[in-house]
Amino acid sequence: MRFRFENVKLDAGRRELLRDGAPVAVEPQVFDLLLYLVENRDRVVSKDDVLNVVWRGRIVSESTLTTRINAARKALGDSGEEQRLIRTLPRKGFRFVGEVQDDSTLTAPEPVRTMPAPGPALALPDRPSIAVLPFHNLSGDPEQEYFVDGLVEDIITALSRFKSLFVIARNSTFTTRAKRSTSSKWATSWAFATCWKAASGNPAGACASRAS
Repeated sequence: MRFRFENVKLDAGRRELLRDGAPVAVEPQVFDLLLYLVENRDRVVSKDDVLNVVWRGRIVSESTLTTRINAARKALGDSGEEQRLIRTLPRKGFRFVGEVQDDSTLTAPEPVRTMPAPGPALALPDRPSIAVLPFHNLSGDPEQEYFVDGLVEDIITALSRFKSLFVIARNSTFTTRAKRSTSSKWATSWAFATCWKAASGNPAGACASRAS
């Protein structure tokens, strides 16, 4: 939880106290005392409450408690004479009276998302295009994946030797593997005119188009 008041920020999760953006060194008991007072600012906490929470019920002297209260005030830029933030109520206890903003209850506004401007349309190749989609491993043996991928790479390499064909790169076609789409769907998305299924029964297969 994070609390803000005046020029102070109190971060319970990080156990950090900042004043004017600069960290303020405080003893662990002073931090616990300050956090307890801020969290219970809607009421007066008694000395017994403070001893039970901060000192875990141990018996401490009145002077020790007073020293910790004064140290907490000093860390906030407050004082025993002013008591602007931490007020002592004789024979009752203490109360934090500063106006606190609880940052943990605030939700950041949703960022405005803008769609990027569409880029220029890609020029179509002046020759027939062909894409060899990744084969599916139907053996059920994950160790055969490298063999299946190797077949696809060999086919792509062989087709690339034909200067009359525009062969889609392996990095582009292998993005279809995770989506498991049919060859006809990829033909539509890539504007291919014709698709063939691989002889292995792979529903991906290969797609091709004729240049206009």
